[in-house]
Amino acid sequence: MRKFASRAFPTAKQIYIPKEGTCPLGFIAGGAHSGVKKEFNDVAVVLSPKHECTAAAVFTKNKFCAAPVQVSKRILKESKGNGYYGVIVNSGCANACTGDAGLADAQVMAKHLTNKPVVVMSTGVIGQRLQLDKIKKGLDAAVANAGSDLAHWQSAAEGIMTTDTFPKLISREFKTKTGSYRMTGWSKGAGMIHPNMATMLSATFTDAKISSDLLSSTVKFAADRSFNAISIDGDTSTNDTYVVLANGASNTEIKANTLEYEEFKKNLTEFSIDLAKLIVRDGEGATKFIHIKVKGAKSFEEAKQVASTIATSPLVKTAIYGKDANWGRIVCAVGYSGVDITPEKVNLHFSSLTKPELSLHLFKNGSPFEINEDVAAKILDTPDILIEIGLGLGEEEASMFTCDFSHEYVSINADYRS
Repeated sequence: MRKFASRAFPTAKQIYIPKEGTCPLGFIAGGAHSGVKKEFNDVAVVLSPKHECTAAAVFTKNKFCAAPVQVSKRILKESKGNGYYGVIVNSGCANACTGDAGLADAQVMAKHLTNKPVVVMSTGVIGQRLQLDKIKKGLDAAVANAGSDLAHWQSAAEGIMTTDTFPKLISREFKTKTGSYRMTGWSKGAGMIHPNMATMLSATFTDAKISSDLLSSTVKFAADRSFNAISIDGDTSTNDTYVVLANGASNTEIKANTLEYEEFKKNLTEFSIDLAKLIVRDGEGATKFIHIKVKGAKSFEEAKQVASTIATSPLVKTAIYGKDANWGRIVCAVGYSGVDITPEKVNLHFSSLTKPELSLHLFKNGSPFEINEDVAAKILDTPDILIEIGLGLGEEEASMFTCDFSHEYVSINADYRS
């Protein structure tokens, strides 16, 4: 087994790679190169050898859900979210649309390290069988290389990458009245990204103690506001999986109907949003990060529907790439979102997240303002853009996070299998 050789990441993306962090107790992480890919890590493991985990997950709603998704869903149902050993991942092959043989391969992969429940994930090209001999040797190497410090976690995060240009990893510690707990999580994805789920894999690991039932409802809440609130190209993948494992090694217990639980839910949601944002920032060919915020809706669902419509509009995304403040495309998307709006109540603000002092009120109560093209040009010259829509219909709000469409996106996906 060839030893992992560290890869170089684009200078502009290195600011998103953590240099330090406090990882959860009781977990070990590792990555290795199995040979499925020509070079670099292509398998990853995160395991809890001494503390069994509770688990909760959200999976793709694509009807062609991949074999690892089917196997992981079955294991989760049979285990009722208890007794988990960890997560194992391969990249380079999605094991999707591979029929009964692919299901058998995923089951072999899930049983390779342990008879305890595990979440198994795969990502890469659709329609190809797993190279099981290589992957099993790679998993063994990943376990042998595993450890508990941040470098080991980064090695695992690198093992799940496909067209990603940097490993997406976050680690944080949270205090409670009775103690503390930690979270470390990774995600992958740069293309074929859209809610329900969004192609992506993500896993968060915490040493908090929480029941599987309570964790399940919390994960659903967090997913709706994070990984189900990002879009790069409107394509929902066959393999999307978002899982949270809690091993209780900190002895800090999270119980229902407590202040500690409300804080845990808030912390997990914000943690997941930050992981999801890293996917958008690494969108294939992306040059702009776009936060779309819809306020004043009758419900969270309607606010999100409007935001999602804007986020998936190729005309909006290409206008942002072209640095064209064509607000008519945004308003048009609001109008065909399917939500019953009152045009005379709609407002549109356009601003820079990088330089908040740069802001324009482009559309007020259904009527346009004259655009200050100089300010608009300065806003669009910054890397992070905020599009804020006010519907004037209620008190609910929702956000979507997306990026622009560039020439490079076409180039990347035209050559994906090359």
